[in-house]
Amino acid sequence: MEIAVLGGGNGSFAAAGDFALAGHSVRMWRRDGAAVACHRASGGAITVKDFRGSHTATPTLVTSDIAEAVRGAELIVCPTPAFAQADIARHLAPHLSDGQVVFLPPGTLGSFLFAQAARRAANRARVAFAETGTLPWLARKHGPYEVQISARGKHLPTGVFPQASAGWALTVIERAFPGAIRPCGDALSGALMNAGPIIHPPLIIMNAAPLEHFEKWDIHNEGTQPAVRRVTDALDRERVAIREALGYGAPHFPLADHYAASGPEWMYGRGSHERLTKSGDWRERIVLREHRYMIEDVRMGLALLASTARLAGVAVPLVEAFLSIGGAVCDEDFSRTGRTLESVGLGGLDRIGVQKLLREGFA
Repeated sequence: MEIAVLGGGNGSFAAAGDFALAGHSVRMWRRDGAAVACHRASGGAITVKDFRGSHTATPTLVTSDIAEAVRGAELIVCPTPAFAQADIARHLAPHLSDGQVVFLPPGTLGSFLFAQAARRAANRARVAFAETGTLPWLARKHGPYEVQISARGKHLPTGVFPQASAGWALTVIERAFPGAIRPCGDALSGALMNAGPIIHPPLIIMNAAPLEHFEKWDIHNEGTQPAVRRVTDALDRERVAIREALGYGAPHFPLADHYAASGPEWMYGRGSHERLTKSGDWRERIVLREHRYMIEDVRMGLALLASTARLAGVAVPLVEAFLSIGGAVCDEDFSRTGRTLESVGLGGLDRIGVQKLLREGFA
């Protein structure tokens, strides 16, 4: 199928490389024109490394022209951090056409943000916007055009906006992720599957001292100790409580399954945490005020959880605590600068109104 991949980070290179290796026609877009020129001059290939070895993938096109990248694409995949979504959505909005599906893995309710951008651009094309609970690849770039994939998603709970379009939208996405897509309802349900705001805030905040002390620190290895795990599980219970209060049914993909040796498989399947830590790819220098775990997962992800909890009438003391502590670390009020239902355009609606809009789309 024709797939456009937006972005130039770890997830975007993993996506473009994996899709090309699977036989899809892939067009890759990056905003950085100089980086695109260098990639094209090197031949435009991507080296994908995984447990099977090293593979060379060649996208059909690498470009800084987003109109060229998405023209004729059946599926547009945007595996970028949430803080990049608003700008990309503005670039993309005028160029969407009937029948396209935009997929954000994960989304932090970015699916609705992208839909709002298209609406503001007066683009009335019939487009579906979807998001899932995690990046489908545990991946890190090892060079400008080389990416290491430690694990791939096996279960991707996916919500769609408008939910009325879920039937055909999920069929399109399934062709790119065969056997992995798990329908979970509307876009907010998809956003409430996001694992990043659950696993990463305890890791980066509870490990703040060693992160600032040591040159490199693997918070998924040394940082994932029993005390941190207990807090993470309690934080995840708040996420599940929000889902249940809003009427979203199981499975909720509790993060505890990520670490379990038995029971239901989590999104990456069995043993993914061990593969992640053994890879060594997450032993890195982390600058607290700049790292994605802080500025995306704490600032944006927890702000969204806090605002959704207010809609649902659920107490979330750990969500609020990590949001406040993270803001204090960064000298910023994350409850004001983060992503909320109000900031994406769902403010002023009660639960019934929000879920009706998410189900039916804009009038």
